[in-house]
Amino acid sequence: MFETTLKVGPASFRIGSDWKEPIALIDELYAAYPKPSLSDFTVRMEATKPWRRYIRPSVQIKGDYMLPDALPLPLEQAFLAAEMGLNLQMALGWRRHLILHASSAEKDGKALIMTGESGSGKSTLSALLGYNGWRFMGDEFALIDHDNGEAVPYPRMISLKNQAIAAMEKQVPNAVLGPLIEATPKGDIRHMVPPIDAIRNMEKSARPAMLLFPRFGHDTEVREVLPSEAFMRLTQASTNYVTMGEVGFNTLTRFIDETPVYAIDYQNSEDAISMVNELWSKI
Repeated sequence: MFETTLKVGPASFRIGSDWKEPIALIDELYAAYPKPSLSDFTVRMEATKPWRRYIRPSVQIKGDYMLPDALPLPLEQAFLAAEMGLNLQMALGWRRHLILHASSAEKDGKALIMTGESGSGKSTLSALLGYNGWRFMGDEFALIDHDNGEAVPYPRMISLKNQAIAAMEKQVPNAVLGPLIEATPKGDIRHMVPPIDAIRNMEKSARPAMLLFPRFGHDTEVREVLPSEAFMRLTQASTNYVTMGEVGFNTLTRFIDETPVYAIDYQNSEDAISMVNELWSKI
């Protein structure tokens, strides 16, 4: 089995594959990331049957934590399988922080947390902020420290979907992108390497200063969100809130108590960035 190691923020991974090509691509796109000697989690990409390594190659995602009923992916989508495997380990196995399914960015030592349904634009918005005066902190997960309430960076590959791919290519022409992965359950996907300062500073946490619920494709509007609504929505957005018990409850309630919450609707990324910067200037 071909293998590599990878450290993102506080978490370390060992990644194995029956095929060398996915590991080579991981090493290429994650070249700027540390390679730890010890790992918190293991991810494996294995053929569903021995002959499926060669005939119609089929990739099964395995590791310390798995979804037994998950369907295999074709070899052309092996990098996506690796990213999904990394997500599974964090979502099901990480206990050191409260995990929110959210993107985040930092400015002036303070963190903006953005969460919403798939397609809300949070990934694209956090990536664009990372190229417009902010430090990108994460795309898939926001990690909230139980002890001090700070947001801990987890800057993995930025997952761009469908029309967001062309938009990002146009607005950030020098971005480093992985291959286009077509016809996935979520449409076309292409991964983008985060700005280098996000990788170099992924040990630097920041105090959350705003929670934002963005929503793409609607008439422009900004509105405040009540703490009670934000709390309920974040319990659904957390992958380990229930598992963490009282610690998770205390971490989440402190986060809500200390962080102003807004929702924004927007038609394009330029409007969204302008709205974020205007709200940020008032905190």
